[in-house]
Amino acid sequence: MTDATPLLSVRVLRKEFPLRGGLFAQEVQAVHAVDGVSFDIAAGETLGLVGESGCGKSTTGRCILRLIEPTSGEIWFQGRDVTHFEGEALRGLRRDMQIIFQDPFASLNPRHTVRGIVGEALIIHKLAANRRDLDDRVVALLETVGLQAGHLHRFPHEFSGGQRQRIGIARALAVQPKIIVCDEPVSALDVSIQAQVINLLEDLQEKLGLTYLFIAHDLSVVEHISDRVAVMYLGRVVEIAPAALLYENPRHPYTEALLSAVPIPDPTMKRQRIVLQGEVPNPIHPPSGCHFHPRCPLAEARCSREVPVLRQNEAGHFVACHVRG
Repeated sequence: MTDATPLLSVRVLRKEFPLRGGLFAQEVQAVHAVDGVSFDIAAGETLGLVGESGCGKSTTGRCILRLIEPTSGEIWFQGRDVTHFEGEALRGLRRDMQIIFQDPFASLNPRHTVRGIVGEALIIHKLAANRRDLDDRVVALLETVGLQAGHLHRFPHEFSGGQRQRIGIARALAVQPKIIVCDEPVSALDVSIQAQVINLLEDLQEKLGLTYLFIAHDLSVVEHISDRVAVMYLGRVVEIAPAALLYENPRHPYTEALLSAVPIPDPTMKRQRIVLQGEVPNPIHPPSGCHFHPRCPLAEARCSREVPVLRQNEAGHFVACHVRG
């Protein structure tokens, strides 16, 4: 949904997780984790994807990478529908699309050295001519992310959380991808380390021409790194806009509530907090119509019957709302 030719286009993506029960473990219900998500990402852009925990952000990212198979929808990458790629075609796609995981402790194999963790992709994709070339490439990757050649033969437990995440970034960069899904890459790190990792990601993007889908729940981090921001609620995208425009003029009531909870780093300033009533609905039985209508202060009768679609109300600002769309 940008003017530039998109590198990645997601169209009506859906993912349902079956819940089984009974004697023959038949599907009795389904969790509607992702429900008709659509967006574009241009080459060299960072799209922030934000929302409450459990809204489907990480599932969306993993479906795009085919780490989880989507239930339906289309994923277009460089003009090709990669939704049903298999075998060698899917292996080739892995070179262009990588991920940085949220947990720097759980995402690294504790039995492998840094050489094995970062070099594995180089071996799988036959990018290293020999053992020495492999070592040279891994050392170059480590130095790119701020580590040293002496770290090559160490194990993950010998590093801090920030250093481990740098190893994860080096692993993602090993195959020279075009797009990286950053799945809450700084949420498990100390605040001071978060800034270092964010700055590293921005430097790498400028240097290597990378494209990011940056998934996070920390809206201040997303504002800093993103060109545009997409807001998700209960499996659906409710608003997409350039970052500055979204933070200055949020249109969807849910986006307003999210932004009202962002702390202001100035004790003399206060922000009027919007407290939503009720609980987040169960994704097994989501509300009809607009998923947000049971908690929305602006809800009308049609909100419970009709599903709002993303409509553009100003340059690049899309809102899925019957009242403000």
